[in-house]
Amino acid sequence: MSFIEEIKDRARKDIKTILLPEAEEIRTLEATRQVLDEKFANVILIGNKQKVEEKAKENNIDIAGVEIVDPNNSEKYEEYVNLLYELRKNKGMTLEKARELVKDTTYFGMLMLKDKESKADGLVSGAVHSTSDTLRPALQILKTKPGTKLVSAFFVMVVPNCDYGENGIFIFGDSGLNENPDADSLSEIAISSSKSFKSLVGKEPKVAMLSYSTKGSAKSELTEKVINATNLVKEKAKDLIVDGELQLDAAIVPEVAKLKAPDSPVKGEANVLIFPDLDAGNIGYKLVQRLGKAEAYGPLCQGIARPVNDLSRGCSSKDIAGVIAITAVQAQDET
Repeated sequence: MSFIEEIKDRARKDIKTILLPEAEEIRTLEATRQVLDEKFANVILIGNKQKVEEKAKENNIDIAGVEIVDPNNSEKYEEYVNLLYELRKNKGMTLEKARELVKDTTYFGMLMLKDKESKADGLVSGAVHSTSDTLRPALQILKTKPGTKLVSAFFVMVVPNCDYGENGIFIFGDSGLNENPDADSLSEIAISSSKSFKSLVGKEPKVAMLSYSTKGSAKSELTEKVINATNLVKEKAKDLIVDGELQLDAAIVPEVAKLKAPDSPVKGEANVLIFPDLDAGNIGYKLVQRLGKAEAYGPLCQGIARPVNDLSRGCSSKDIAGVIAITAVQAQDET
């Protein structure tokens, strides 16, 4: 059984309700139909009810029975205006601005997640919105998870016919959010990513802090950052299998690890790859996705108080359905 099918099976054991604020996007509607057919989550679409139903009808997508919430006509509108104002008034929010923002489907969805009376468990967006448009309202309204210093993003990469990682499954972090993390931030990304791997894959994480250098083969400010980050991870998470700085081949190929890093606790078996910056992380995941024909689920978020996940704007409806399943499993871990 594939990784995503196992995730869907887990999601079916405790059905969660996932919000989709890009309801007028055809890929979102196609994904909704897939979720309904496979029965691994409940979905609430957020948008103009008439436009959503017209778009579904035009494309022969049956969404009968799916709840559609229109922010403009919601009985919660005034309540959410006041909630957003109270949350952000110290940051300059006015009631007039709050009234405008609550009409935005993403803001409305985040407020539904914040609302303790709401049945919403998670949110997926990003097929047509930028990462900042998805995460800005999440951080403003939901804020960070207790005990978490940094929100970061990762991809679950599932590489076909691959013996590396966990039978071809990896987490790549941070490949979607933090542009140039310092050593402390990089250590936080590594720890969060290891927890995400354990939660979603169910196996022991083995973390490689990646660089263009292995164990001092080169020296620069760039390599020092990775070395310092590795040391911080070892201090903060003493039981975690982690090593760095490691080149990619020394991280995932046991034969190369024996030559380049013979004393490494990772032993060339890394399944969590931590990139030194967003350039490397974003390029890396896209290379593996396109050239290695890998499934790429993400950018998934870690560190937000409720499960919120971003999508690549190049995603397919199948990708969206997969991220909905992952978000549902993340929501299960909260309960």
